[in-house]
This record gives sequence, C-alpha cells and structure tokens, in this order.
Amino acid sequence: MHELIGDITLCILFAWVLGLLAHFSRQPLILAYLIAGFFIGPFGMGWVKSQESINVISELGLIFMLFMIGLEIDLKKIIRAGPVILFAAGGQLIGGCVLGVLFFMAIGLALGGGGFDALYVTIACALSSTVIIVKVLYEKRELDTLPGRITLGVLVLQDIFAILFLAVQPSLANLQVTVILISIARVAALVATALLLSRFVLPRVFHQIARRPELIMLGALAWCFLIGEIAEKLHLSREMGALVAGVSLSTFPYALDVTAKVTTLRDFFITLFFVGLGMTIPIPSGSVIGLALIIAVFTVVSRLVTTFTPLYLMKQGLRASLLPAINLAQISEFSLVVIQTGIAAGHIKTETASAVSFAFVVLAVLSTFFMTRSAQITQGLIAPLKRIGLRDLDHAQGEAGHEGGHGETRRIVILGFFRAASALVAEIERQNPALLEQLTVIDFNPVVFKTLTDRGVHVIYGDISNVDTLVHAGIGKAEIIILSVPDSLLVGANNEKLVRHVRSLNSTAKLVATADFLANVSDLYSAGADYVTVTRLSDAHELYTVIEAADAGLLEDKRAEVDALLAERREVLP
Repeated sequence: MHELIGDITLCILFAWVLGLLAHFSRQPLILAYLIAGFFIGPFGMGWVKSQESINVISELGLIFMLFMIGLEIDLKKIIRAGPVILFAAGGQLIGGCVLGVLFFMAIGLALGGGGFDALYVTIACALSSTVIIVKVLYEKRELDTLPGRITLGVLVLQDIFAILFLAVQPSLANLQVTVILISIARVAALVATALLLSRFVLPRVFHQIARRPELIMLGALAWCFLIGEIAEKLHLSREMGALVAGVSLSTFPYALDVTAKVTTLRDFFITLFFVGLGMTIPIPSGSVIGLALIIAVFTVVSRLVTTFTPLYLMKQGLRASLLPAINLAQISEFSLVVIQTGIAAGHIKTETASAVSFAFVVLAVLSTFFMTRSAQITQGLIAPLKRIGLRDLDHAQGEAGHEGGHGETRRIVILGFFRAASALVAEIERQNPALLEQLTVIDFNPVVFKTLTDRGVHVIYGDISNVDTLVHAGIGKAEIIILSVPDSLLVGANNEKLVRHVRSLNSTAKLVATADFLANVSDLYSAGADYVTVTRLSDAHELYTVIEAADAGLLEDKRAEVDALLAERREVLP
C-alpha cells in the first residue's frame, strides 16, 4: 500500500514538472505525461517497478476518464443530428475495419490460428481519441459547430462499437452466434440497469442532497464505481461500466453540477492514466518503430477516406467533410484498452501492442498540431480537390453564371450565420417577409445553405474570411452589411479584420458589426463600422424586464408571452 502511494507521488511530481516544460514550449500535455511515465517506469530510470502499481494507476485513470466522457455525451444532440452522423460513423467504422483487416493481413499480421493481431490493430485504428479531440475543440470553441457535432457524434458511436467488441472479445477464439448473443445481452442488461436506476432512483436521492456539494460529488463517484462493479459481475469490464454510468447521467438534471464537481478528480486521474501508460511503453526496436509508423500512416489515410467520403456523398460540402476527418485522425485511449485486453487474453503479440502504443504517441502529437490548424489545412485542400473534379456546395451557383457565379446582388448582406443571424432571419420572416427577398447570406455551413435555400432565401456558400469570397459575392454593391458572428466563433478572422476588408470593398454601405467585449467597440468604429451591437446589452435589458415581471407577480404572464413568441418562430439554428 505504501509502495503504491510512493509510486503515485512520483507520477504526479514528474507529470507536473514535465507538464510545465510542455506548457512553456507549447507542446501537448499528453506527450509530457507519457514521457514522465516512460522516464520513471521500468523501461526508463526504473523508479516505479511494481506492475501492480502501474496497473492500478492506469485502471483508476481510465475509469474516471471514461466516466467523464460518458457525462459529456449529449445523446439528445446526437439524435437531433440524425442520419448525417449515423452514416458518417457507419462509413468510418465499417470502411476502416474492412480496409484495416485487408491491409494488416497483407503486411503479414496474423488473423486466425490463435493470433488476432490484424483484428486488434484494425479495431485500434478505427477508434479516435476522445480526450485529445474534446480538449482541442473546446479550446478552439468548435464543439458546437457542425463539424464539431459530427466529430463528437462519430466518437460516441465509436465508443459503442468498442463496447460491443469488448463484450465479445473474450470469446474470439471460440466465436459462435450464441456467445455473441450472450455478450450483447450482458451489455443490454448493464445499460438497462443503469438507465432504470438513473431514471427512477437517482433523481430523488440527488434532489435531497442538492444543497450538499460534497455529497453530490461522492454520490457521482459511488454511481461510477457501482455500475463498474455491476459490469465486472456481468463479465464485462469496470471501464465499460464507467462509460455507461456517465452516459446514463448525461441527461440527468444534475449532470452539469456533477461534471463541474468531478472535473478536478478527472484531471488528476487522467494524468495518472497517461503516466501509467507511459510506464508500459518499452524502448522500441527498429521493427516496432517501422510497424508503428505504418499503423500511423494507415490511420490518417483511412480516416480521411472513410470519414470524408460518406460526408461528401451526403452533400455536406468539402469543408464540413474534411474537418471531421482531420479531427478524427488519431488513435484512441480506448484502443490501448482494447490492445491490453488482447495481450491479457493471449490474442496479440507484445511487439504489435508496443507498435500501437508508439503509433498512439506519434499521432497524439501530430493530430494536436493539425487540429489546431485545421481551418488553414482545409482551406488549402479545397482548391486542389476542386481541380481534380470534386464539387463543393457552390457548384450550382457557379453554373448559374450570374454575378461572378453567385447570382444577383441583394441590398442586405449577412456575413456569417450563427444563432444571432438565425434569430434575425426569423424576426424578419415574422414582421416583414418581403424583406427576405432583399437579403443575401454568406456562410459555409451546409445545413444553413440547404435550409435557407429551401425557404427561398438567397445564400452564397463561402468562407467570409476569404477576401475572394467577398469580391465574387458582389459585396461592393450591397447597401447594408451585417457581421453577426462574434469573434469567439470566427475562424481565420475577427470582426475588426472583416470590417476593414468589407470597408475596402464597399465605402458607402452601412456596416453593422458585433463586439464580444466593450473594449472592442471603439476599435470596430475606428476600422469603419457604422454601428456596433453588444449582445450583453440586449441580454441585460431582457433580464431586467424578467426581474420587473417577477417583482410584480407577472412572471407567468411574461413566460406565456415568450412561449407564444417562440412557438411562431422558424429558426434555422434552433
């Protein structure tokens, strides 16, 4: 026991020191944790030698990580996203598995006769890193964009796929229909148990302790470990149970509160997981490095092919098809769990497992770099893809042959389309529908493009941060130009830069911009804006009227008024 505490002390100390170095050198923290684990582990300095300590540290970290992943999965959003995510995930998983089995068997990995190296590596390559993706997309504020939602939806279905594989994995050597059905039945029993308890028991318990934060956190942890133990009794795994426990709480009224309170513990144990993983990575031989690089290249290429293709065929546009493929181009932490179960079952060679771990490290570094620059990479790829014959959503506009291929110029132009623009269009539709005929929207969201086109609104598909898009859109002839997207959501530009670009193309139009911060207002006016909206002011006015209504005992009337207003609105982005 004291040995375990000493080992954890070493893990945290070296993770912190190397984490500081990674922070100041602008490198991924995950890489620092892996190096810390390797340095103090049996293949490095040998300061942590106990295999039991390494296993306990890794398993605790993984349990918490999967629990938090489950908590952050919003099944309602995934369901609302509909067939796009379903077909994208299906194409990526099925295509990746078919290509993987064929490719890895072709290079000599075993499949059958007691060896399942090709199958395990294929499954590992088919799964993407939730931790890396969520962290980078959160920092870039892209979780709620269309490519972000597609990426997260694919991740959820990947996790479900991994759960099903882990359910049948113990029986691979004797794979029969009855064995598969029994394994699926166990997973179904676990999910049903978790959902029933979270639906009918937990709400009452958590309601009673809502004012005791420490009991809420303790209850969440107890729930995580309880479902984990139930999974273990069903011959599944505690890690699978932790994921199911998190998902079952994701629609729970107290899910946000639970997530906030467990976040610190999550970060602590995720650090332990990656340090523990680093301790298991041996010094690679030349053959292991060669296989790892082959696995890494295959993962990137197969992800681009199997993710981009279904999204492109569903007419999501080149940008929205490329971004999820770039986001998903790495190997998952869950893949390492799959590989470890394969080693324990004797299904996979140690050298193959080491190659997958090394490929995970390589892709963790590279994918973080590419994801942070995904907008520039995508913008650079679109032109070559068009030259080889792939069509973007602006193809129909290009064939129209009007106004540079984009149709006639409208009097009012909205640059970028997010929730404020969606509300504006709904308000125009409610108060003055004729004004819609004088409106042009420029945006690269395929959902916006299709929905507005179906409603008869003139839409130009393009990137507003690209000056060529503004020129070809005929922005120089517009009379009113509205920039409604805040800086925090703009990619490759900000409102001040856009104002300067637009003003250089059109010196007479009335230009309306949006400011995130009060300090930005004067900068936008100096850049050439005629009017600057500050969303917080309208929000403050609305909240003040709510306070007045509550003081006057008229809050129900106020709510009824708003409900009636919402009922008659048809917003593009609900």
